Amino acid sequence: MKKNETTLPIVSGFLEYLLDERHFSPYTARCYGVDLRQYVEYLVDEHSMPLDIEVETMAWSRTRGATQADVVATVGPPTLTAIMIEADVTRIRGFLTHLSESNYSAATMARKIATLRSFHKWLEQRGTISSNPMLLIRTPKQAKRLPKAISVENVERLLSAPDTSTTLGSRDRAMLETLYSTGIRVSELVGIDLGDIDEAGQALVVRGKGRKERIVPLGSHAMTAITHYLAMRRNNNDESLDSSTPMFINKQNTRISTRSVRRKVSKYLEIVGLDPEISPHTLRHSFATHLLDNGADLRAVQELLGHQSLSTTQVYTHLTTQRMRDAYDQAHPRAEAG
Repeated sequence: MKKNETTLPIVSGFLEYLLDERHFSPYTARCYGVDLRQYVEYLVDEHSMPLDIEVETMAWSRTRGATQADVVATVGPPTLTAIMIEADVTRIRGFLTHLSESNYSAATMARKIATLRSFHKWLEQRGTISSNPMLLIRTPKQAKRLPKAISVENVERLLSAPDTSTTLGSRDRAMLETLYSTGIRVSELVGIDLGDIDEAGQALVVRGKGRKERIVPLGSHAMTAITHYLAMRRNNNDESLDSSTPMFINKQNTRISTRSVRRKVSKYLEIVGLDPEISPHTLRHSFATHLLDNGADLRAVQELLGHQSLSTTQVYTHLTTQRMRDAYDQAHPRAEAG
């Protein structure tokens, strides 16, 4: 089986579940799909068997409402579908050993294990398998990587870079101000409609992961930038400004893409002499770090970021603690041992 070949029906079923029921983003679902196709490629090579989509489709259709024993009996080898359903911890460890021989990083291995874990959990919930082999697989330990943040001064330089005398420049300023003012993800930024803005309350309705909604405050600078941008659009005879209209649009008057936002951020980083490889997500990290630096409550930051777990937010406390440590070492007369 070669890359980009037709996806196995059992894999397609899982990806549809991620999109339709778990509300994963298309990008995340694609990443899961890549990992599972790699697993299928391994099984094809390991068992020296051809991939027949018609046979696999028929085999997968027989699994509905069947127990694992029934599935194996009715689907039966030598189909890849049956092999995936029968997979035990030995087979999965064989695949993981195969991956480790390719020198994947611990982070990549962890992601692939997470994909297999979600896939087998889905099969278990569906009743297709009676026991989950992934319960015996541990995720490799990873070195904790602290999120990067840029200084307030550099953020100010970046935010002032767009030329707000043009519509596109005012749009870019509004996007940058919104990203830093709210700490939202780029995927959340591009999904904003005009009806999501509460001008009077200076707040924004954000649709996060799993389509969960949260309300975040908009700072006065961001609100001013948004108001200016919308005024520029009205001056350009943009008559489509109703509540369902995308807030940020491109030259074709359609919703701007996450890729375009990343390109714009890189452009302005380069203009002000900062590293153009810094990602827009860095503004989210900077937002959280600067709030905590100035005494914000950790749980409040958790809610603003839309983190499900407090432990995800706690990684930012390492940054602020390290900064305090550095300041102490530099300023206190007895910080260093004599």
